[in-house]
Amino acid sequence: MNTTQQQLAEGILFTDEYQFTMAQMYYRLGLHEKPAQFDYFFRDYPDYGAHKAGYCIAAGLEWLLDWMQEARFRPAELDCLRSQTGRAGTPVFSADFIGWLEKNGNFDGLSMRAIPEGRVVHPNVPLAVVTGPLAAGQMLETSLLNHLNYQTLIATKAARIRESGRGQLIIEFGARRGHGKGVTAGARAALIGGADFSSNVGISHALGLAPKGTHAHSMVQAFLALGMTELDAFRAFAETYPDDCILLVDTIDTLGSGIPNAIKVFEELKRRGHTPIGIRLDSGDLAHLSIRAARMMDEAGFPDTTIVLSNELDELSIWQILTQIGQEAARNGLDADRLIRRLAYGVGTRLVTSAGDSALNGVYKLVALRRESRWVPAMKLSDSPSKIPNPGDKRAWRLYDRRGKATADLLSAKDEVPADQPKIVLRHMTESNLKRSLVPKDLLKIEPLLIDVCREGRTVLASPSIEQIRALRQSDMERLDPGVKRLMNPHIYHVSLTEKVWQVKQKMIASMRSGLPGKAHR
Repeated sequence: MNTTQQQLAEGILFTDEYQFTMAQMYYRLGLHEKPAQFDYFFRDYPDYGAHKAGYCIAAGLEWLLDWMQEARFRPAELDCLRSQTGRAGTPVFSADFIGWLEKNGNFDGLSMRAIPEGRVVHPNVPLAVVTGPLAAGQMLETSLLNHLNYQTLIATKAARIRESGRGQLIIEFGARRGHGKGVTAGARAALIGGADFSSNVGISHALGLAPKGTHAHSMVQAFLALGMTELDAFRAFAETYPDDCILLVDTIDTLGSGIPNAIKVFEELKRRGHTPIGIRLDSGDLAHLSIRAARMMDEAGFPDTTIVLSNELDELSIWQILTQIGQEAARNGLDADRLIRRLAYGVGTRLVTSAGDSALNGVYKLVALRRESRWVPAMKLSDSPSKIPNPGDKRAWRLYDRRGKATADLLSAKDEVPADQPKIVLRHMTESNLKRSLVPKDLLKIEPLLIDVCREGRTVLASPSIEQIRALRQSDMERLDPGVKRLMNPHIYHVSLTEKVWQVKQKMIASMRSGLPGKAHR
């Protein structure tokens, strides 16, 4: 694909066909400039089969805003639409609509409120609220979902891996196994969610981080093929990188040759005044090998060297490894906690592909439309109550209990401020008999979640550094109840509606089901 083709594929045509066909219909009916509001939210946490998430980490917003700034209809894009014909051979898009796109085919009229990247987020809470002309808001849908769904999914997986690894060093290794150039977005999301570094050189430098890596089995194989030895390969690597030496020790025999040869090289480095970093284990029973490796390194006088584990790791396999170490380390004369603090993890395939649940079920729904001088709530029905979105212009709040832990997220009407009410009623999203009440004075804090990030096409959010985004994540994780962070059967975090939003929703459901949707708007 040449540069021109790539620009076509990744610019404003990076969308689904029906976004343009709907936009043309709105144009035909004179609805294209009518103010509209769309909510982006996800319906449920990732479910990995054997275990399920109890929270997500927002990511992807900055890249979406950057894309919106650049996405424009230029001559090449307009020519593509002119070339499309329907079944009868007539143009799909009329000349006057294409002329309108030439002048107005951008996102300059859209404004957006969003939850910042790095924050813990939950189902049905809008992560982004888009307001502006109906046609432009519609045309944004596909790219918005693509940017936010994937990075949020991967950031969530990375956060769970970090929790499972007890905060030890994590390096993202996914570039070779992920899906095309999406691995760059995946690496960024992983770095937001919990990875300390990435082996992906380009995105690491773009984010101001040092890329990290070790070496491949092929290095040792090359030396063997040339009639040399594993020890020769290790020595050559150590001579090239004497202060950054991590040796992959499982090409031949981990315990029989790999670790003993690594120890010889480390002793040579030490005599020359250098401090080796450690070894990497990429196959076998990683818990057992970690214990054996730690004991061998201790006995050789290298008690502080790092042991990097890799090979199809994720949060569950890391948890299993640490559990096994906790059970077996003492029998081998080792302190389990001390050994665990020596570990680091190279996590690739299962992180960048979000193995077990490879897509976030994020959706983008019309929730309000301007009619004359007022906003009219909009909603779709579904046979599944959990799929009925919450209509109207809303605000999102996070409520903290006296411990400083997040106890609930609350969706209110635009004109409601929970802290100003004598009593806050929290209604279940779908069950009419489930509700509870809180008194604001009994809460430590009530925090608004959505902030302005874009006003009429102009980004107003200063781009935070990766360190600032990570700090947000860390702060939110610390304020999340431990039960919600569990790998298995996490505690349910409650997302609720105020009484006002609940009543609007129920009236609309009843009206739409009665076949008289107009009643919902009076």
